[in-house]
Amino acid sequence: MTTSVHQLDDGAWISVNDRRVMPVSDLWQLRDHEFCECEVADVLAEGFVEVGTDRLNVEARIAGQCIVCGSDGVTGWLQMGTVDPETGQFRPVVPESVHRPHPVTR
Repeated sequence: MTTSVHQLDDGAWISVNDRRVMPVSDLWQLRDHEFCECEVADVLAEGFVEVGTDRLNVEARIAGQCIVCGSDGVTGWLQMGTVDPETGQFRPVVPESVHRPHPVTR
C-alpha cells in the first residue's frame, strides 16, 4: 500500500493519506541532538520544514525554538508516527516523550 505524506497550511500540519494527523505547536523534548547546547532541548514546534517516510515511519524536520535557552533552528529527522501497511491507519508518537532525532544527511 502506498502512503501519501504532505505538509499542509504552510507547514502547520502533516497529512497522511489525505488526513490531517499531526499539528504544529507541540513541545518536543530532544536528546542526543544538534539543535542547541542544552542536554535536553525543549523545542516548541513552529512549523514542519520537511516530511517524508522511512519504510513505515512518517518523519519530519521541525523549525522551532528551545524554550530553555532561546536558540532557534531546525531539528534533525523526528519520527511522527507509523502507518499500518494493511489499513493505512496512522499511529502518532507522543510528542511529550523524549525523542532522538536522526541526522539530516540521509
